[in-house]
Amino acid sequence: MFNYIGIDVSKATLQVYIPISDENISIENSKKSLISLYSKLKKYYKKEIKDLVIIFEPTGSYSALLKRFCFEKDIYAFIINPRQSSNFAKALENRSKSDIIDAKMLYKFHVMLSDNDIAVPIIDSVQEELSETLTYYKFIQKQRVSFSNHLEALEAKDGSIIIVKKLKKEIKHLKDEEIKVVSIMKSLVISDDSMKQKFDNITSIVGIGDKAAIVLMHLFITYPESNRQEIVALSGLDTIENTSGTSIQRRTRISKKGNSIYRSVLFMPVLSAIQHNQYMRRFYDRLKENGKHSTVAQIAVMRKMILIAHSLYKNNVKFNDLTYEKSIGI
Repeated sequence: MFNYIGIDVSKATLQVYIPISDENISIENSKKSLISLYSKLKKYYKKEIKDLVIIFEPTGSYSALLKRFCFEKDIYAFIINPRQSSNFAKALENRSKSDIIDAKMLYKFHVMLSDNDIAVPIIDSVQEELSETLTYYKFIQKQRVSFSNHLEALEAKDGSIIIVKKLKKEIKHLKDEEIKVVSIMKSLVISDDSMKQKFDNITSIVGIGDKAAIVLMHLFITYPESNRQEIVALSGLDTIENTSGTSIQRRTRISKKGNSIYRSVLFMPVLSAIQHNQYMRRFYDRLKENGKHSTVAQIAVMRKMILIAHSLYKNNVKFNDLTYEKSIGI
């Protein structure tokens, strides 16, 4: 018999709902506060503390401390998908929203859980470092794009030569830094034999280079239980239709949900695959012949490449022409 508590995570605080005492408490989002909270819970639950389950939403770096604390203290947890919690809150008709309400709602979600949903979180040091390095890479890339846009605007109006030179120097530095970070990420991946094998499997797809393979590895490692449909959604490549009767007939588009780095890094590999990968080129040409716009066809190629990479990753095999041709009926 599990004992559930709900914790709503924010940057500075954790809002905790303890059902055994019907108590809402707010603590600092720090390791010291978590240790104090755990001592308090031990007094409430005594021997049953071993059956404690914490339900919380993943909130990036803000929830990382709580996840690691559960790992270190061997505490069960259920990390709820934000969309699940949002839908559950609507089902409870929670019209108001506050940290206290959210913490209690998270606790109530336990009625939806089975024993298989509950586990002590796993912290993979390589995965954690890869994730942090990829975040840094995204930060550098964002800076470079910002500087490049500013440079383009200055050059268009014959702006300050001094500033133009400074911007070009900074852009070169950021490009060099991007190369170094990709090298660091690749070293992390190939340092683990299992990860290296999966990396080699993904790069066996013509068009997928080191950087794209690393980003895809991050996606698959972060969401290990995801199926094909979920991987597409997590890449932001799932389609959204917005039609209603005859009055609303908006064009179908991709959701762009999830981490944008998956799409941005894969853009150039898609163009390369269309040129050099016979299967992707054939797929792209068929879409174009059917009247699809170039951008739509490129997105479809990106989606297909991600799904093929996901299959190779999960089955731990390299790309095989015969297998692929058989799967599409050639």
